[in-house]
Amino acid sequence: MIEFFNKHSGKLFALFMTLLLSTLGYFLYFAPVQGLENKFVYLMKEYGYIILFFWGMLEGEMGLVMAGLLTHTGDMNLFMSIFVAGLGGFAGDQVYFYIGRFNKAWVHKKLHGQRRKLALAHLLLKRHGWPIIFIQRYLYGLRTVIPISIGLTRYSGKMFALINLISAWIWAALTIIPTWYFGEQILIVIHWAKEHWYFALPLAGIIGGGISYYFHKVTDKTLKEKHEI
Repeated sequence: MIEFFNKHSGKLFALFMTLLLSTLGYFLYFAPVQGLENKFVYLMKEYGYIILFFWGMLEGEMGLVMAGLLTHTGDMNLFMSIFVAGLGGFAGDQVYFYIGRFNKAWVHKKLHGQRRKLALAHLLLKRHGWPIIFIQRYLYGLRTVIPISIGLTRYSGKMFALINLISAWIWAALTIIPTWYFGEQILIVIHWAKEHWYFALPLAGIIGGGISYYFHKVTDKTLKEKHEI
């Protein structure tokens, strides 16, 4: 049984996430309120910690922001939100790590198109050691690749788990606490963005495009330096 799970953990995780997203879509559709935003808020209020855990597995800051806003309004507890979101982030990266550890052939096949990112992740681990595990959640485009790539190496699973757990709780706190503290101002900005979407959408596109361009530029530079060494 364990051998079967190890061999097919990547496929099982993909199936699990498909079922999870399908279930979320089902509850969203039948939520007794109007509007997608109101449906999300309703579900967060009703099943907040459960949703936050699984959203944390996907390492989506949007879920943490929503949790932070709900702690600001008193619908969720601040410390419990950080604890649960951190556990979710920890669980997600542990899954990615063991997908790399026990499914090397599958990973190389499925991530063939991202081999540049895998090469960069290996280079960063070699250069910086354990701190790269600590900060990988903040590296755009590498958040899932780094745990998988570390799993491909002989890096200690226990050490990875320890650093991963601590970094996941810090990651959750660094997002939820500021959102909780500046909740009123954030709600004002959200309201403005809804009223002036024709300004907000292009601005978000410019910011997202800039981040993507910067990441690709840094990746190319780092990999070029590797080949020159």
